[in-house]
Amino acid sequence: MSTKGFSLLRRSRDTDMTTGNVAKHLILFALPLIAGNLFQQLYNMVDTWVVGNFVSDEAFSAVGTVAPVINVLIFFFMGLANGCGVVISQFFGAQNKETVRRAVHSAILMTFGLSILFTVIGVSGVPLMLRIMRTPADVFPDQKLYLQIYFSGIAAMLFYNMGAGILRAVGDSTRPFFFLVTASLTNIVLDLVFVIWFGMGVEGVALATILSQALSAILVLRTLFTTDSVVRITMKEMKMDWQLLRKMVLIGLPAAIQSAITSFSNVFVQSYINQFGKEAMGGWTVYAKVDAINFLPIQSLQMSAMTFVGQNLGRNQVERAKKGANTALAIAVSCTAVTTIIIMVFAPQIVWFFNKNEDVLFYGVLLMRRLVPFQPVCAVTQVYAGALRGSGDSKAPMYIMLLSYVVFRQVYLFVVSNFIVNEFLPLAAAYPAGWILCAVITFVYYRHTDFGAKRVTAS
Repeated sequence: MSTKGFSLLRRSRDTDMTTGNVAKHLILFALPLIAGNLFQQLYNMVDTWVVGNFVSDEAFSAVGTVAPVINVLIFFFMGLANGCGVVISQFFGAQNKETVRRAVHSAILMTFGLSILFTVIGVSGVPLMLRIMRTPADVFPDQKLYLQIYFSGIAAMLFYNMGAGILRAVGDSTRPFFFLVTASLTNIVLDLVFVIWFGMGVEGVALATILSQALSAILVLRTLFTTDSVVRITMKEMKMDWQLLRKMVLIGLPAAIQSAITSFSNVFVQSYINQFGKEAMGGWTVYAKVDAINFLPIQSLQMSAMTFVGQNLGRNQVERAKKGANTALAIAVSCTAVTTIIIMVFAPQIVWFFNKNEDVLFYGVLLMRRLVPFQPVCAVTQVYAGALRGSGDSKAPMYIMLLSYVVFRQVYLFVVSNFIVNEFLPLAAAYPAGWILCAVITFVYYRHTDFGAKRVTAS
């Protein structure tokens, strides 16, 4: 690669993580991710708050428990996007500009094709998924309406996530953050206008969501078409490199399969919760929102570790890559421990903010104080899985998570509900039980793996 060509990287917002302070790189990369995802969670929480206070308890439960259905397709795509990010980050670390550009254009073309496919699958598959989830009859109409509107605009979510992943692969997590902030604020305004002003109910919340996601997709694509970075998109170069696509898919597919199967399994887990009625679903709704916020440091440092490891292994700096993963884990555990304590102390006030129903309050507080304390152990699984994927090893995390989050949880739920006690809290405990098992297996595997031997870049 020529000096002139690589100077483009220096004038852009790309970040070379192969030199400099390890902790500083990880934190500076993670902070925009945490802030951006916090805004994303904020507008999801506003959705829930609006329907909980201005629509009905049925709408509150409907909107709050759709995540397992949505995540089947979204998480599958994000697994593939992570595979694209790993390949891009490693070739970027190796300073191979031309291959980075071919990988970027191939990733965008893949996103276009999957957008069409996922729209059809999502809209047509909603009734079946809701029946599998045993959605109560009084919640079913609102949930069906919300999901079909959501899936009709899923293309925007896919393009944003792929575009943001491309930028993050070369160390730019700042601009995706600003795009998320803009979309989040737009969603909040549209929620209030559609629901409170026009009285559109669940339909208004769903429309606000897909319109704000469309805005974030437009912003990230505009950046990729106009940036001076190595990841700039041009129509002239919009060609599929099948060899690179195969490499990206081989790395991303295990994570995609694992995420999709886990999410589909969570549809069945949600069915165990739904049998206790809309109040239990409401309590679970609030818990899930808070759980997602508590997970942000872990999620963001997972991405930091994946990008950091990818770039450093691209330059064959194995020990520095390992140091980055361990540093990311220490930061993630520390941050999550602090937020966990805050959530446990203020659990009643948090639930009351979303819904004033006393039964919803009971279930929500119960979940926060019994399940959230186990969440710091997820840092081990997620950060080390991110590091392994950054090295090109995506199969091991897939097998470990499928075993822990799918097989173990389903066996646990079947045994507990049929042979021990079919009660709310023991069934909900399937989540922390799976977290602990997954963390232990991931830790043992990571400590015995040949980290540096898994590099995917050869030129």
